[in-house]
Amino acid sequence: MQFKTVSEKSRKMSTSLKIGLIALSWLVFISALHYWLNVERGERKTIRIGHMPVIANLAAPLLDYATREGKGVRFQAMKFASFAELGEALRNKQVDVACMIAPLSIVLRQQGADVKLVCIGNRHESTLVVKKELNAKTVRDLAGKTLAVPMRFSGHNLSIQKLMEDNGMLGQINVVEMNPPDMAAGMASGALDAYYVGEPFAAKTVMSGHSTVLYYSEDVWKYFICNLMVIRNDFIKNDPEGVKLLVQGAARSGLWAQKNIRDAAKIAAQHWNQPPELVEYAMNTPQNRLVYDHFTPEQEEMQYMADLMVRYGLIKSNDITGLVEDKFAKEADLNNITDFKSILNLPR
Repeated sequence: MQFKTVSEKSRKMSTSLKIGLIALSWLVFISALHYWLNVERGERKTIRIGHMPVIANLAAPLLDYATREGKGVRFQAMKFASFAELGEALRNKQVDVACMIAPLSIVLRQQGADVKLVCIGNRHESTLVVKKELNAKTVRDLAGKTLAVPMRFSGHNLSIQKLMEDNGMLGQINVVEMNPPDMAAGMASGALDAYYVGEPFAAKTVMSGHSTVLYYSEDVWKYFICNLMVIRNDFIKNDPEGVKLLVQGAARSGLWAQKNIRDAAKIAAQHWNQPPELVEYAMNTPQNRLVYDHFTPEQEEMQYMADLMVRYGLIKSNDITGLVEDKFAKEADLNNITDFKSILNLPR
């Protein structure tokens, strides 16, 4: 009996030892696997850039493409279907950076979101197109017609409101909101007579022969801002070096694209699932249209935008205190931009 008891204890100890060894082996395996995946192979910091597929946000696909391979920070471009969804994604920390339509940044700030404007996308890339059969020559020819803008909180809406006011026709155009990817179909279906949007969505119907250009944005608003780069302040505090690299890379990518339009268009088109020839046409028609070197945000121009938003009843206050953060753009090193890899300005 005593032997049997000892034997039972031995079996129990043996079983416990086996379980312990299995658990220990599993722990060692998991630790080794984690090390192999994240240390041996190089764990990379990822900065998620939410954006709409417009040329003002060209930096997003270019930085994504430039950091897909190799070491160091990974800029991951995430495409959205609407600016409203993009704004919520920034609030909810689903993205670290939002390349959003300009007046929406003012709205977010006034709603209590602790966000900062750190960089402007390339300028002069929005176009107001009209149905070809309208044969419109001026904004007056759009009286009683329906025109789409990306959202009411957009520079496009402010621009068309200002055009109407300057021509004594406020309220005479039916301005509606529509997501940019839907505008060409809206015109084809007869729901729209015109639309005002960032490229290449306007170029799509121009190239197909269904629309003509009434105004380029720069015709009515010098240095027009379509989209800009907004970051949560907590992200800036936690990773100022990452923000510095982001803004500098965005600025450098634009200057590279200016001299390499075809190559830049191919990269963006692949990311946006659009024809390369469409993106290239939009980037280069008219030639030298886009402004890439005016990327530093300015308090005065954002204040002017806020003033217009109050004038047209979009917001109640023109307060933009704390929105503009220009130091990263001002400190960007723009030297030695040669080949595509040089846009990150990293040691080789």
